Amino acid sequence: MDIPGIYHSWIDWIGDGTGLPDSILHIHAGMAVLMLARLVTGRSLGTFIPFAFVVGAEFANELMDYLHYGWRAADTYADLANTFFWPFVISLGVRIRPLASQRARL
Repeated sequence: MDIPGIYHSWIDWIGDGTGLPDSILHIHAGMAVLMLARLVTGRSLGTFIPFAFVVGAEFANELMDYLHYGWRAADTYADLANTFFWPFVISLGVRIRPLASQRARL
């Protein structure tokens, strides 16, 4: 059974169905995993626990890419950047926000 091939047929189906390029799909997937992990775990985005789910999901996706296509460095690095950027910025912002409000009270 070709699991990476089946996985990529689903990914192609999503891309074809939405008409969105791969880079935009990575941005949406990162945000969806972040929000879903936040809801399922009940942990704040500032704990970086939901972000860890994004990291795990993206590395699993890149492993499937590697098993199906082989090593493609430029594609992998672009996928990682697109998937991690906004979830990381949001998690960092939520983490820093309480510190900023504490300083304002002083």
